Amino acid sequence: MTPPILIVEDDPAILELLEEELQDAGYATLGVGSAEDAIATLSHESVELIISDVRLPGISGMQLLEQLRHDGSSVGFIVITAFGTIEQAVEALKIGADDFLTKPLDLENVRDAVYRVLENHRLAARLESAGGARPHFHGIVGESESMQSLFHDAARLAKSSAPILILGESGTGKELLARAIHAESPRHDAPFIAVNCASIPMELMESEFFGHVKGAFTGANEARQGLFHTANGGSLFLDEIGEMPPSLQAKLLRALQERTVRAVGAEKEEKVDVRIIAATHRDLEKEIEGDNFRSDLFYRLETFSLRIPPLREREGDIERLIAALIDKHAGQQGKSIEQVEPLALQALLNYPYPGNVRELENAIMRAVTLAEDGILCHDDLPERLRGHAREQSSALGSEVVPAGQGANWPSLEDVEKRYIQKVLEATGGNKRRTADILGIARKTLYRRLEDQDDAS
Repeated sequence: MTPPILIVEDDPAILELLEEELQDAGYATLGVGSAEDAIATLSHESVELIISDVRLPGISGMQLLEQLRHDGSSVGFIVITAFGTIEQAVEALKIGADDFLTKPLDLENVRDAVYRVLENHRLAARLESAGGARPHFHGIVGESESMQSLFHDAARLAKSSAPILILGESGTGKELLARAIHAESPRHDAPFIAVNCASIPMELMESEFFGHVKGAFTGANEARQGLFHTANGGSLFLDEIGEMPPSLQAKLLRALQERTVRAVGAEKEEKVDVRIIAATHRDLEKEIEGDNFRSDLFYRLETFSLRIPPLREREGDIERLIAALIDKHAGQQGKSIEQVEPLALQALLNYPYPGNVRELENAIMRAVTLAEDGILCHDDLPERLRGHAREQSSALGSEVVPAGQGANWPSLEDVEKRYIQKVLEATGGNKRRTADILGIARKTLYRRLEDQDDAS
């Protein structure tokens, strides 16, 4: 059961008006006439929000707020007063009020303020909960079943020196997982060398990986060690291994099997102790069918493979990722993000993220950079996230009904009638609440209901 809203007001008429208005809006309320009564009520009753007049007999509303905040209470608090000044409003917000309303009260503003404050506190609790328990594997956040299984398998494989193949879509964090495996392994004090195979010119690949001796080719004016030697004793991460040419794949396979490498132009092979962690977003089995990847190398790597699930398959992780990434980028930028606008959070939660965690992180980095006054706003997000809901609505609205298939569709009038009845049922017949949900004035609702009665 949702805790009630506590209203502290010494004017019985205003107290009754506020209770009636909020109860009509679907909230449970408790009314008291003084701050002392409020403190007594709070000693044995949990409340979701407090609305308090400033001028009260005995302890004032501001003193009540100050005492609650001093005692560590973070309950939502709305201050109301008939003698509001800018200075008083600033003081109330500094003490910890969530909103400041002046009399005579606009009841619509009261309902909006109550909804806004409750929603902000719920979202803050949601983010705090997500950020409080943040299970991770060497910095990789993930509490979903699929990520917990991945962390478990990665930790077990890290103890061996066998090569590992990491599979996953772009942006899922393959290099982060490779670094985590290295950090978890007995090799963690030795070098971790990461190289993107797609970024090395094909003609330089062999020299880059295995090194060369002086005079091995034009321009080889001195001997140079390759990446295998640089990573000796540690781990060599080969990102986008699907881009490696077949000729070099054969040399890599030999290095894996024999644990030896031969520098370009050298006569002898040299022993190396390197753990290979490879990654790709390609379907290597299809690459084998197209003669672009060696099957023997694939089976050598695939024996211990790990698949990072895309973000859309990580149920429950996105909230934790949002909290972790806001903390990360706020910390890096020396900012404090105290609040995320409900609309911004909804946009972050609902976007499909084809670019996975990398796309989410870029969106949050931008939003944190643009955020002001500790509030991450909807307008701070990239346009593609803000426009996603609009695009969905447009797509639904542009669906074309094939000719001859619309005969059984209900009329707009029928749909409206059914929808109004559904909302009425959901609100227990509360017409004020129904009108609010429908976004129409109460008199409009009454007129629609009368029209429906006349038509039936």
